Amino acid sequence: MIRVVLVDDQPLIRTGLRVLIADTPDLEVVGEAGNGADAVELVARLRPDVAIMDVRMPGTDGIEATRRIGAESSSTGVTTRVLILTTFDDDEYVYGALRAGASGFLVKDMPLESILDGVRVVAAGDALIAPSVTRRLIEEFAARPDPSPGARPGGSPGARRVAAGGITDREREVLTLVGRGLSNAEIAGELTISVATAKAHLARLFTKLGARDRVQLVILAYEFGLVAPPG
Repeated sequence: MIRVVLVDDQPLIRTGLRVLIADTPDLEVVGEAGNGADAVELVARLRPDVAIMDVRMPGTDGIEATRRIGAESSSTGVTTRVLILTTFDDDEYVYGALRAGASGFLVKDMPLESILDGVRVVAAGDALIAPSVTRRLIEEFAARPDPSPGARPGGSPGARRVAAGGITDREREVLTLVGRGLSNAEIAGELTISVATAKAHLARLFTKLGARDRVQLVILAYEFGLVAPPG
């Protein structure tokens, strides 16, 4: 049973998800919160497997709540994964939420069944970032100033980090394709390798670059300049 906390300041959204999950045998809603501060307290008390988190909420927003939940998980060793559920076209904070430690994000106009599948993916320890969403992320944030000087494409600190990570040419190719939003199967086809080999390269990238999940690899691929901003 996957235990879920719903975090959204819109009661209608929470109600819709709760009703849907009630009919799903492998998912269970164990709590709800209408803002980030309450969400952090709720997660610390209930320790659910997944928190479905809105970004824009009064008071403590979803980004800060995600950061605090991640810090709590690190200190206690009990992991609650955060799945951002937001309206992408109107939301300027998705990138920040992913950097804060979210395991992925979905948009609110997706089919509810897709949202349930996303919860399962995140609960299993994987990241959820669809190819189309990856491309939109890159497009949305390509022109935005990065808060870390020199971390933009072409910046030497980013380049040094790739070099310091000791990644091979093949791993660099895999990281680039991850940044472009390709799935494991698509990466395998592009590089004419097996899916198992593609997964092995990804596992080494996680270790060498200190990335927690696929979402962070996408961000790193962009920051290192391996993914070109859309023209």
